[in-house]
Amino acid sequence: MEWLYNIHWEGLLIGICTFLIIGLFHPIVIKAEYYWGTRCWWIFLLLGIAGTVASLLVGNILLSALLGVFAFSSFWTIKEVFEQEERVRKGWFPKNPKRTYPF
Repeated sequence: MEWLYNIHWEGLLIGICTFLIIGLFHPIVIKAEYYWGTRCWWIFLLLGIAGTVASLLVGNILLSALLGVFAFSSFWTIKEVFEQEERVRKGWFPKNPKRTYPF
């Protein structure tokens, strides 16, 4: 049982949390495009910048890595919001009846 004390769990924890963060962003993209369209891209830009700055300033390696994952997931979401609009245009996702669409 002494070998358990020599195992570094941080990498596994970062992997699990990365999986969860990315998984969390999928429904956020769908909801954000549904309610606000592509106009919300700047919110994800600000979140990404804030996450990047926080990642650089936090001294804890685990938290810094997770903030970096959050930051770049936010940056990736900008692209995904525009692609989600295309998926809505193709009929793969429902349109919001309270919004007007450019297509």
